[in-house]
Amino acid sequence: MSVTENDKKSEGNTMHAGNPGALTRLKEKISHGSVRVGIYGLGYVGLPLALRFAEVGIKVVGFDIDEAKVRTLGESGSYIERITPEQIRRALEQGFEATTDFARTEAIDALIICVPTPLNIHREPDLSFIINTVEAALPHMREGQLLSLESTTWPGTTDEVLAPRLRSRGLEPGSNCALVFSPEREDPGNLHYGTKDIPKVIGGCTASCLELGMALYQHAIQTMVPVSSTKAAEMTKLLENIHRSVNIGLVNEMKIVADKMGINIHEVIDAAATKPFGFVPYRPGPGLGGHCIPIDPFYLTWKAREYGVNTRFIELAGEINHYMPHWVVGKVADALNERGKAVKGSRILVLGLAYKKNIDDTRESPAVEIMDLLQAKGANVEYSDPHVPVFPIKRNYYFDLRSISLNEESVASYDCVLLATDHDGFDYSLLERNAKIFVDTRGRLKSSRNIILA
Repeated sequence: MSVTENDKKSEGNTMHAGNPGALTRLKEKISHGSVRVGIYGLGYVGLPLALRFAEVGIKVVGFDIDEAKVRTLGESGSYIERITPEQIRRALEQGFEATTDFARTEAIDALIICVPTPLNIHREPDLSFIINTVEAALPHMREGQLLSLESTTWPGTTDEVLAPRLRSRGLEPGSNCALVFSPEREDPGNLHYGTKDIPKVIGGCTASCLELGMALYQHAIQTMVPVSSTKAAEMTKLLENIHRSVNIGLVNEMKIVADKMGINIHEVIDAAATKPFGFVPYRPGPGLGGHCIPIDPFYLTWKAREYGVNTRFIELAGEINHYMPHWVVGKVADALNERGKAVKGSRILVLGLAYKKNIDDTRESPAVEIMDLLQAKGANVEYSDPHVPVFPIKRNYYFDLRSISLNEESVASYDCVLLATDHDGFDYSLLERNAKIFVDTRGRLKSSRNIILA
């Protein structure tokens, strides 16, 4: 990575205007491992990162506005399936603590923001969680602190939204504080790559910001990937997820075409995947889920309009993926109709509420949208998910439901069973034998009289 001469000159000028001693002291704290880290947002990203820092002996304070989360952590409890109470207990013994008191920011040396960045009702970026977090912390910030943003956002957010707020308090990145962007790259359910194993992309507002950010993260993460700017780091995360969105959109469209032709798309993908080069197998499904992939493309398309660029290719993939829950509902309606049943009044069981297999994360899950669409058509909808015992609180959806236990009698009692997420914990043999209609969106079973691939 290189820094331009202008960047170096600019940084040198600000260093003279500020308090370089504050950053020198921060560098020493980081180097000696005495740095105190604050994680803002203790969800699927922030909590694993907090535990990782605690694991290597760094003192960590976790901040969250959810009092229930803070209370649970203080009692050595966990609200994330893959994180055990034992892990929380060990972290507490190592000095980790959780709080709702943002005034404690003053005692923190490195602030890391890991809050959601959803879309609003117009599918435009909603930075309110980031802004509210910064505004809550800002009155308590001081010279000699590092601020890192990990939340996915549009290129320019760090420079255009965070930096001006720091300056309003007399904090100049590269002079008396440090500001970096380092996107989270967590993959829930991945048994091979945890927080420490995933290379850390990072960009700084100045060269000294980047140096301090890398030094901090190196305590917890094995590999650093520095880039030339915060914008480059922000764009990197968008590219990663847009790449997945576009390829999933392609294979979802191929699935629709193959279905019309009477071809099993999963058989085709398996055959194509035997090519030892030039082909990466992506699997179709009922839509996109998780916090990043359904959302990230819209962050770029929104920002691109500022530059007069129409991102037609990206938007088309988004449209296809957004359509998939409707396609699935249509397949359910057709399957019921062929057996003389209407969707209205039918009992339908949705299998899998999480957005991907073997996890408890339901953020942006297509299963939830499918349930909502079916209910709007008059169906009596229930769900079964071994990882999600109670339907979680959602901003846009409400179901007063608990997960249904699966046995021969319960499965046979539904007019249609719909596989939305193919958890390994499901007994597919039991489902195949007892479901009146089994609509499979994941290609887990072979098509037969009662099994419809969707």
